[in-house]
Amino acid sequence: MATIEEALEIERLERDIFRGASVETQLARTFGGQVAGQALVAAVRTVEPRFEVHSLHGYFLRPGNPAEPTVYLVERIRDGRSFSTRRVTGVQNGEAIFTMSASFHVGDEGPGHQDAMPEVPGPQDIPMDSAAYSVERAWRMREWEHWDIRSVPQNQVSHNKGLAAQQQMWFRYRHPLPDDPLFHVCTLAYMSDMSLLSSSLVPHPDAHTQTASLDHAMWFLRPFRADQWLLYDQFSPSAGCGRGLTGGRIYKEDGELVACVMQEGMIRYLRDQ
Repeated sequence: MATIEEALEIERLERDIFRGASVETQLARTFGGQVAGQALVAAVRTVEPRFEVHSLHGYFLRPGNPAEPTVYLVERIRDGRSFSTRRVTGVQNGEAIFTMSASFHVGDEGPGHQDAMPEVPGPQDIPMDSAAYSVERAWRMREWEHWDIRSVPQNQVSHNKGLAAQQQMWFRYRHPLPDDPLFHVCTLAYMSDMSLLSSSLVPHPDAHTQTASLDHAMWFLRPFRADQWLLYDQFSPSAGCGRGLTGGRIYKEDGELVACVMQEGMIRYLRDQ
């Protein structure tokens, strides 16, 4: 399967027009994380190097065809002294399949705090042949074979009282990545879509549903490397009316909170043939 470098590869066609590569996949439609990651790479290419991504907000408008490349149109909304803003639209066959706003910040000094990382088994304590891996996870492991993904068994998940649904996993890219911090940000944007929506189905293990990501928001809080272990603490505060709201906090192995994610997706019952 494609490496992350291949999955995030884009070609500049014009000053603010880019074309993303199509890669081998088992999926029937383009992986949402790939579209978001490529769109963010396109936005990064139009911003001065002193600016770092601090947030993105995207909407998945149509399913993408994984066999076809996606063209990304970047709009330069604002360039200020501390912040820059870009809007990116992903297009296939003349139709928008994804739209995203990304904000960039030069960084400042200010007060700081963060939530504590949940107490969960470390990645080294969750062997690859763990019973926690279902057939679905085995399939996922092939699709993302360049990633080391270790799901925390539900009986070892650090549950927060009052949360309706929660799941946790450790992940990292298996191979050394470039030192460029922005590449790690785009890599995490790619991976943040993986499994997040499934957290809304934790209380409904026997439900037969059709799922799809609808929107995706992400905040990058502190530096990190995607080729080092990260804990993805996922939760779902609500599901109903055919949609599920999900969120996630991403921690480094030393407990530092590096990113937060929110996503709403379609989780409706399968319709009759």
